[in-house]
Amino acid sequence: MHQIVENEFDRYLRGDASAEFHDHLRTCPKCAADVTEMAALTLLLQDFKCNADSIEAPPPDFYNRVAGRIVERNETRGWGIFSMGAPFFRRVAFASLLVLAVMGSFLVTREASEGGTDAVSLIAQHDVTAAHEESADWDRLLVTLASYQE
Repeated sequence: MHQIVENEFDRYLRGDASAEFHDHLRTCPKCAADVTEMAALTLLLQDFKCNADSIEAPPPDFYNRVAGRIVERNETRGWGIFSMGAPFFRRVAFASLLVLAVMGSFLVTREASEGGTDAVSLIAQHDVTAAHEESADWDRLLVTLASYQE
């Protein structure tokens, strides 16, 4: 919307807009459509304001009764489970993520602490700091390889 329309729209509604304003509306179809739409909305709002004074306010317990009926309807249809709201489902999602994190860390630490159980891993776990004889090492190696079963 152009500046002239913004500046003189109130004057247009009162009926005393400038000739420049009307010339602009004749040459700019977008502004003419916007002014027509805004004028119609303004008239509707003024009409609503006039009629709103004659409308009585609902009784004080009206909103509580409506809310109670909505809850009853949800419970009778079996959808009451799902009416717990967004905070409940956020908590469920957070708890699920927490459980996944705990289980994942358990599996990672368990895998790292177990080490390998295959023949190559068993042979690689040889303690070089312990006193040993080379012939005994060869015997242990042969027994380990012979007794290994997949």
